[in-house]
Amino acid sequence: MRWPVLVVEDEPILRLDAISMVEQAGFEAVEALSSADAIRLLEERLDIRLVYMDLDMPRSRKGIEIAAAIRKRWPPIEIILTAAYFTRESVELPERVEFYPKPVDHIEIVEAMRRLIGHDRTEQS
Repeated sequence: MRWPVLVVEDEPILRLDAISMVEQAGFEAVEALSSADAIRLLEERLDIRLVYMDLDMPRSRKGIEIAAAIRKRWPPIEIILTAAYFTRESVELPERVEFYPKPVDHIEIVEAMRRLIGHDRTEQS
């Protein structure tokens, strides 16, 4: 089974890069262009167990707010946040949220995804 990972990124090139990373790791990428789109998809797709989301989405609700809302409404879902303009120390992360600065290290992110989902298959090419 390919576990679905919700990718929330408003920048098209970065979204395509994240989708490619998720799919090459053997997961199913579910694409969201905004936080509102992400919430709608989480309401529809009860099989999503992991969200990979950008904190820097100026045309959307702040990523940290949406992460907190996801944690409150769907406690079992794991969350990975990324950002270019924030540091781990500059944001108060909700419980069980992991943060990685941009540019992200794909190997590090994929390892985190596998660990969080409990999916430790070796990477596919």
